[in-house]
Amino acid sequence: MGWRAEERVHARAVPATTLGAALAAQVAPAVTALPGIRLRFFPRLSGRGVPGHVALTFDDGPDPASTPHFLETLAAYRTRATFFLLGSMLNRAPELGLDLVAAGHEVAVHGWSHHNLLLRGPHATYRDLARTQELIRAVTGRPPRFFRPPYGVFSAAALMAARRLGLTPVLWTCWGRDWTRTATRSSVLRTLRSGLTDGGTVLLHDSDCTSAPGAWRASLAALPHLLDECRRRGWRVGPLGEHGAGRRETPARRARSGFPGRLEASG
Repeated sequence: MGWRAEERVHARAVPATTLGAALAAQVAPAVTALPGIRLRFFPRLSGRGVPGHVALTFDDGPDPASTPHFLETLAAYRTRATFFLLGSMLNRAPELGLDLVAAGHEVAVHGWSHHNLLLRGPHATYRDLARTQELIRAVTGRPPRFFRPPYGVFSAAALMAARRLGLTPVLWTCWGRDWTRTATRSSVLRTLRSGLTDGGTVLLHDSDCTSAPGAWRASLAALPHLLDECRRRGWRVGPLGEHGAGRRETPARRARSGFPGRLEASG
């Protein structure tokens, strides 16, 4: 009886240990959501690209109420960007997807809906990305190259799905915290300047579908000033496809990517 009881305890412990290991493997990639760790140890994943170029990216669109305003500003500056699209939003406004590519912008995968992928299993995660990728291709005729998860939180399942689908995962080196209720043009610019660097990737939002209502207006107001500042610094602004962020990183390339020229935060 004693042997059988010990066996039963061991049998219960093994699945618990296995479950813990599986859970750890699933959530471990989420550490890249921490800016300090991401920028230091995963520069390519952070969106570090070629010197002299800043990648401009937008999340959460396309949104009929706001995206056209961003397109107008970008057209006025003759600047192209990468738009990470939500499949659910593109499904509601496919004409905006066509407008994006007609204007020369790059379209990429942000997922079907804005759910934390840590809370989804491998099958659901793969389906989420594949469904969005296929819709983008069907609507725009362009196969997306890049993937950014909602909240910037990766899971092991998300990275595996991206690899199977041929998508390059990319996050960002700086953002404007433009999704909050208190966001203003000044606050967005101040936050951007604290992290804006040569060779970096900027994250803004062209929709408030997952943000405070109307928060996109602060981002839109800050956009011309951001573009002007990059030009003053002699940096070209464009999409990720011209940024080199998807290239295989080598020790020599990493050594060249010190990216001097951090902007000082302004009051």
